[in-house]
Amino acid sequence: MARLEDVARAAGVSASTVSRALSRPDMISESTRHRVLAAAEELGYRHNAAARALVTGRTGLLAFSVPSLANPFYAPVIAGAQEAAEKAGCELIVVVTDGSPEREKALMDRLADRVDGFAAAGPRSTGDTLAAVARRLPLVTLNRRVRGASSVVIDTPAGMTGLGAHLAGLGHRRIAYLGGPDAGSWLDPRRLRALRESVPDREVVALTPYPPEFEAGVRATDAVLETGATAVVAYSSTLLLGLLHRMTTLGLSAPGDFSLACADDLSAAGLALPDITALHVPAAEAGRRTVERLLELAAGSRGESATHQLLPVELLVRTSTGSPATP
Repeated sequence: MARLEDVARAAGVSASTVSRALSRPDMISESTRHRVLAAAEELGYRHNAAARALVTGRTGLLAFSVPSLANPFYAPVIAGAQEAAEKAGCELIVVVTDGSPEREKALMDRLADRVDGFAAAGPRSTGDTLAAVARRLPLVTLNRRVRGASSVVIDTPAGMTGLGAHLAGLGHRRIAYLGGPDAGSWLDPRRLRALRESVPDREVVALTPYPPEFEAGVRATDAVLETGATAVVAYSSTLLLGLLHRMTTLGLSAPGDFSLACADDLSAAGLALPDITALHVPAAEAGRRTVERLLELAAGSRGESATHQLLPVELLVRTSTGSPATP
């Protein structure tokens, strides 16, 4: 069985450099790290994570919680997070909370002594609970800002401001908003408020909350029709896809009968929403930024000040929005 000293000899470096390359890759140059990894791979050397934890106090494991794996929004988020973790020589554990504050807290407690840090996407725990966790271990929240914890937030509220102005400019006077995913969402009320403030002389009818599911969009169609709105904005592409499907079966079209738009453009995730006006959200970048910040906290002092990163979105105007149809 290959030993650490064998890898050092093959790579032409010291044993301590090999150890740093495998446990603290941020401390050495990229070229040296690649040379060490190539030698370790050729010799079949496997680093002992338990031994590394005893020496460095770090396990090389990071936890990333998401409310659901059924929501396609989280696929690029996890991909970006995984990329950042692997680049740093760490492993990423993805856990699902089902949107439950109790399960989320239980997972944090269970993993606190096993991971170097915890990232939480759309966490549902109270601010006090999350602040307490942040005092115990490195914590970064995604799409929620909490006092005492670092965060990364995709600025969809700012995007809703531009989207509302776009619809008002087309002449829409009543807009239906399909929000969600649940009543505990931190970001959704901010999206709705931004949309309303962008069109102060227009009516925004809120239909909420809906889960990010195709069937939920189908179910929402009747409620949308009852509002008399000429434009619909959904927070989720999956939700809008169900709405579009149901409207099509009723003989309705966009933008002929309704203007349709959504707050996340997930075409890169394989979700087919052709020609839908949407906000392009940097989901993969958000996942990368979240893990990068988590690694900084894990490598530094627990007492360092929390940071808050706001990622801009881009309005993509497509053919699903147009002037309202004449009654």
